[in-house]
Amino acid sequence: MSYASNDEIRGVLIETGQQHVLLPNATVAEMMSNVQVHPVADAPAWLLGQLAWHGWDVPLLSFARLAGLGDEMVASKNKVVVLKALGGNPRRPYYAMLAQNFPQLISVPRDGLLADASEETLPTGVHMRVLLGERSALLPDLDAVEEALDRAHPVAA
Repeated sequence: MSYASNDEIRGVLIETGQQHVLLPNATVAEMMSNVQVHPVADAPAWLLGQLAWHGWDVPLLSFARLAGLGDEMVASKNKVVVLKALGGNPRRPYYAMLAQNFPQLISVPRDGLLADASEETLPTGVHMRVLLGERSALLPDLDAVEEALDRAHPVAA
């Protein structure tokens, strides 16, 4: 059975820690590797630093650490996904998320995205857990992620 393009949700699946995270394709600005990360003073463990990207200082976070899903290893083979911020802060239009490997572009039929209600309490920054066929993925609460960034690393005026 084929699906019309409006019957599909396009996303980017990344591996962060031991989990997969499904990001809306429209929020992804760029995927990179071999990125130089500069530390941020007095940052929580999930805020790995910041990187220079197209004239912006972009904070880099570990979603696995933020959500309390384990200690994500930072290594030279890691990839970075730069995301468009949705919060409307003109001083921070982008932030980046660490990925364990290159993200996978996927199209999911709308009726193929099923909520997994097996957890009563979801981790910090997680909107919901979904099933993509045999695979489980987390849908991040991007507003909560941006709010955590704003609290941990406010942008100077």
